[in-house]
Order: sequence, then structure tokens, then C-alpha cells
Amino acid sequence: MIKEDREKFRQWMIQLGVPVATAKTANSFLEGKEYAQEIGFPLVIRPSFTLGGTGGGFVHDKDELDEALNRGLQASPIHEVLVEQAVLGWKEFELELLRDNADNVCIICTVENFDPMGVHTGDSITVAPAMTLSDTGMQLMRNTAIRMMRDLGNFAGV
Repeated sequence: MIKEDREKFRQWMIQLGVPVATAKTANSFLEGKEYAQEIGFPLVIRPSFTLGGTGGGFVHDKDELDEALNRGLQASPIHEVLVEQAVLGWKEFELELLRDNADNVCIICTVENFDPMGVHTGDSITVAPAMTLSDTGMQLMRNTAIRMMRDLGNFAGV
């Protein structure tokens, strides 16, 4: 799946014009260390082809890097991680939507994390619908999500 191949997903977002954090894909420990130095801390390590964040995590400084890189590379079945600039402290919003075979899109709800980025959604207090998301922000999320869904194509249903 494209969403579990971190580099393919990143390239897809860039192709769609969706801003992404600075990142590079590493297939070795030394590559990961080199990219971490180029990008700077804090970082997030995202192993390819793992679910639920397995093997990934935040790296706040160089003292945490070696362990995080090794963990991520070992967790990935293809020994690959995305070394990405972390956006710790940013507000986090989610958008739940549904698209049918006739290309109708329904926005189910927005979700706002009470805690800033860096606290896993499953461990954070969330509010639905989002309470502090501006109308402009909502429209941007909505339009971007619909564009992504339509570009993804049909993969289920009749």
C-alpha cells in the first residue's frame, strides 16, 4: 500500500501540492545518521511497511538517534525508514470522510487533539467536532482530503 511506503506517500503528497515536512529515506544506519544531521532535531523516524507506528518515534537530540534508527530499520521488513523533521508542538486536527463509488464525498467529522503534536492521538484528549479550527483551515483540509481521495481512485465497492 502506498500509505505504508513512506517515500511513495511523500512523493504522492508533493505531486498533489500538499506541503510535507523535510525528509529523506534511509536504507542504512549511516544514511539515517547523515540525513538526521542534514535535517536537524527534533526528528521523527517512520519505518516503511509497519502499522500503528511500530518501530517509529520522536528523536529529540543526537543521544536518542542511534537507538531510534536501529529500532526503525529493524521494524521495517524492507529495512527502510523515513527520517523526517518533527513538527512537535503544532496543533493537530483530523478529518474523517467517506467517498462512495459514485464519487460522492461526505465529511463525517473533524477531530481536534487537545494535546499538541507529539502526544499520540490514542493517548490524547480529543474533541469532535474541532472547536478551534478556522473556517479557512476547515476548507483547506476538506479540499485537500477530497483531492487525495479522488486521486487515490476506486479500490473497493461495486
